[in-house]
Amino acid sequence: MAHANPLPIGADAPVPTPPRDPVARLNLAMAELKAQAVLPLLQQAAEALRAEQHKEAATLTLKALELDERNALAWHLLAICREKSGDFEDAMACYKAAVELNPDDCDIANDIGRLAYQMNRHELAEQFFRIVLAKKPEFVDGYNNLACALRGQMRYDEALGVLKTALNAHPDHAMLWNTLGTVLNEQGEIEQAAIFYAEALRLDPGLAKARYNLANVRLALGDARGALEDCALALEPTALESERATIQFAQATMFLAAGELELGWRTYAARLDPGYSEVLFHAIDRPGWTAGADLRGRTLLLIGEQGLGDEVLFANVVPDVIEALGPEGVLWLAVEPRLVELFQRSFPTARVTAHATYTIGLRSVRAVHALQDVPPVDLWAPLACVLEQYRKDVAAFPDRRAFLHPDPQRIAHWRAVLDAEAPGRRIGLVWKSLKINAARSRFFSPFDAWAPVLRTPGATLVNLQYGECGSELARAYEQTGVRIWTPPGIDLKDDLEDVAALCCALDLVIGPPNATTNLAAASGAPTWFISTPGAWPMLGTDHYPWYPSARVFLPASFNRWEPVMAEIAQALAQG
Repeated sequence: MAHANPLPIGADAPVPTPPRDPVARLNLAMAELKAQAVLPLLQQAAEALRAEQHKEAATLTLKALELDERNALAWHLLAICREKSGDFEDAMACYKAAVELNPDDCDIANDIGRLAYQMNRHELAEQFFRIVLAKKPEFVDGYNNLACALRGQMRYDEALGVLKTALNAHPDHAMLWNTLGTVLNEQGEIEQAAIFYAEALRLDPGLAKARYNLANVRLALGDARGALEDCALALEPTALESERATIQFAQATMFLAAGELELGWRTYAARLDPGYSEVLFHAIDRPGWTAGADLRGRTLLLIGEQGLGDEVLFANVVPDVIEALGPEGVLWLAVEPRLVELFQRSFPTARVTAHATYTIGLRSVRAVHALQDVPPVDLWAPLACVLEQYRKDVAAFPDRRAFLHPDPQRIAHWRAVLDAEAPGRRIGLVWKSLKINAARSRFFSPFDAWAPVLRTPGATLVNLQYGECGSELARAYEQTGVRIWTPPGIDLKDDLEDVAALCCALDLVIGPPNATTNLAAASGAPTWFISTPGAWPMLGTDHYPWYPSARVFLPASFNRWEPVMAEIAQALAQG
């Protein structure tokens, strides 16, 4: 039908004039045809994504890309599908393909930054968040995201600067206050952090992230009950599976810190949820152990988990399991390779081997290769799982001074070396963990705070600190005139049975809960832990039920190390 009011000849046309080049005209026509064919597929893919049907959405998007491999929206949708399915590396590649095709799309750039942050690639995240802010300076969440990326690199002052600038312009933005709290929290200023989390919740009472962060602060301050209340409130509005698993795992430690062990161990299973961001998968094709299973006469595999110190801690339960299996039963115990010799000596009826951990994509997978050449096990479980049955309350912990037993000849060796080289009272010191990041550093006192302990009269201080610590030893001598003696001929990081023997030869071991102090306490060496309020391994008590003979020192408030170090120095002076 003719246009009712046609434009006069020579006037501007309402649509672009087709190009005269026949090849260009053909390409344009093909692009229009592709767009018409691709659009319904992308609409269906978007609907599938909204319904959390990631595989179907990915299939539809791939069909669209077969028709038009240069469709930026299709690559963006595929990236989201891959991310939701947990394939972060492929998701990142898809996001990058999308942004190359559409470099002006800030949503794609922001998604790349967000995923990079999730993958702990904080410098890459910072790069893309800055790109977003350069194009959209009014994007408030962009400032929040940039601050998070800077915080992840421990560039706290810069993160605070970004947040203060944003808050001056947007004081009612709850997430900015929440992130401000996290920056201070990671620096150990948790009382101040709690104030900012509370402000975020005042502005947005339903902000689950702030509620969860406040719960963790309350736990760190020793208020496990209050932490549980906030954690339950954080769970209610949280729908994302990965975030729910993270909150539930934190909730488990809060139950344990409150002394509710049975409920705590049951909830601790959240660490095995595939949605949990730090889940450890196990390549074990056998039935899983469940609480209440009859073990007598059966073959059970227990696999060490968490950090090395946790493997030692959880081994408290191994004698109970061996008893439950009976003389006809078999316990396979897979532990960190450096622990195999010590564990085999300590549990001679068990068959101790090493586990091996691999990274596949961004997932960690643990396997036990020794089982390939032996008869199959009946049941298996990560080591901490059996605590649900054998450690239902604090009373279930045996009054057992030691459950690990280093080589007696090596203990005698170290006693002879110490008698010759280390006069007076021999005190072993360890002050940090090798696994230190922004979030963990606040749980370890700075080395300079140890000065009152270093000045203990009539004692030889023995270095038990694994890893690089030469600068700290030099600084100790410069500031206090005290030399911390390093024992010869021992690798403090890898020779763990010898480390345990050395600890047993000492008069005392002092340090935070890490691999060395756990080894010392589990081996029956006199051990003083420097812990923190709300530490869940105390299980609602003022001590470590795992190690009845160990003593615990706690700062009166979080990140206030000087008073507790003075208390330890006084206790040492009293003998």
